[in-house]
Amino acid sequence: MSVELMFHTQLSDKFKAKLQKASDQLTDMTDGKILALTAIRTCYSANKPSEIAIKEGAKYFGSAASDGTSGSDADRLIRQIVASKHTSTLEGITFTFAIEGVSRALLAQLTRHRVGFSFSVQSQRYVRMGSGDRSGGFDYVVPEKVMGDKTAVECADYDLTAEDVFDDAMKYAQESYDLLRKAGVPAEDARAVLPQAAATNLVLTVNLRALLDFYAKRRKGNGAQAEIADLAEALRREVVEVEPWTAQFFEGVSASV
Repeated sequence: MSVELMFHTQLSDKFKAKLQKASDQLTDMTDGKILALTAIRTCYSANKPSEIAIKEGAKYFGSAASDGTSGSDADRLIRQIVASKHTSTLEGITFTFAIEGVSRALLAQLTRHRVGFSFSVQSQRYVRMGSGDRSGGFDYVVPEKVMGDKTAVECADYDLTAEDVFDDAMKYAQESYDLLRKAGVPAEDARAVLPQAAATNLVLTVNLRALLDFYAKRRKGNGAQAEIADLAEALRREVVEVEPWTAQFFEGVSASV
């Protein structure tokens, strides 16, 4: 599995210039955090959205949290809003990821998360998965518990591990696909024999509110299958790297979003 953040919410150059003119301090804030403050304060301020960061940013970003907790007063405000579940204010903060080498089984689970998610998925109809095609045949993902199971399974005169059985099934699926294609069956129909373990690639765009909800449901230790739990953790790492202030919500408040 490979997960890479390709794009995320950014302020326009014109708006950044206005912020810099107002205060150099504001340009040190991440774009997502400025958007979060703008969206939140729009609901409660007499100032216009285009004015909020400029007129109120120094106050919120420049002073310690007024309730005595960590961070700035902007951090305090964002925590308060998330705790009150007014998280529509986080929907404007979006992230787009390249996700590669995940199973179709994971894809089926992932696409159950629909609100706030957008998917562009590699097609098994148009991308031919034959051994002689450009793809070189389909790749597949071995489940964690299959890979780790070295228990011998009696099969005729041989003792096989669970991983041996799994690999044999993948080889048979590839051979079956190749034979169907050789018989003239189009790729869109031959793909029916490909397994849920077949690997795929996708572009995923998701807003912060939806991602926090996804993480709360699919994180490690919450009953999720290992592959999608690994994905949830990889997405979290990518987001926290560019918007560090979000870490606290993945760690705690996310469970109640």
